[in-house]
Amino acid sequence: MTDAPPPMRSAPVRRPVVAVDIEVAGLEWEELDEATRHYLMAREKNAEDAENVRHRLALVRGLGRVVAIGMWNLDKDTGAVLSQGSGAKWEPFEEIPGTKIHRGNETEILREFWKLASSWGTIVSFNGRSYDGPVLMTRSAILGIAPTRHLAGQRYRIDEHCDLMDVLDFHGAARPSYSLDFWCRRFGVESPKGRMDGSQVAEKAREGRYDEIAEYCLRDTRATADLYRKLEGTLLPLFGGSRV
Repeated sequence: MTDAPPPMRSAPVRRPVVAVDIEVAGLEWEELDEATRHYLMAREKNAEDAENVRHRLALVRGLGRVVAIGMWNLDKDTGAVLSQGSGAKWEPFEEIPGTKIHRGNETEILREFWKLASSWGTIVSFNGRSYDGPVLMTRSAILGIAPTRHLAGQRYRIDEHCDLMDVLDFHGAARPSYSLDFWCRRFGVESPKGRMDGSQVAEKAREGRYDEIAEYCLRDTRATADLYRKLEGTLLPLFGGSRV
């Protein structure tokens, strides 16, 4: 009687590498309670900065609504965007042929994001460890939604979250930092800047022009994906970059 052969082991499935970018509309100053307004203004060093803080609420975690989340799958070279709106279903996004859009309220798009993100491998961002990730996690918690992964985890690992700003800053060894648009131009990547910028998001959100925000967000996300491709075989190996 011969021994049975060992069971075959299936090859591990490589989880996708996905670039992510978000757009946030700051709350209206009048929506804040008096104590919060006083606290924010008291933190500023001079009267001019204190007066301007009301226009920068999208940068204050907990004081901005997530209005768009762009996602670009580098393995399939396809994009999708979660956007404020109605419908709560996936549809073709006509503004960028070959991509999809899922419109819903903020809670719906955040829930859909975390459902998708749980199956991804490496998440790629630009300044996502300091901004996009903490904003997504904090805003979700405020709305009673449990994030499915930590987007601001171990700073020096890039296999779970590869923040290209961290890479191009060499984890703080090189200063100052430069923008995504700056680095796209250096590496020959098409930049979406010029069509719109982040300072216009709140105004366009108030006007209900969410598809314009979604298009801008997704084009930013694609630029982040393209920049990652430029770095994948050059700088990223120096940081121990590997797909998971």
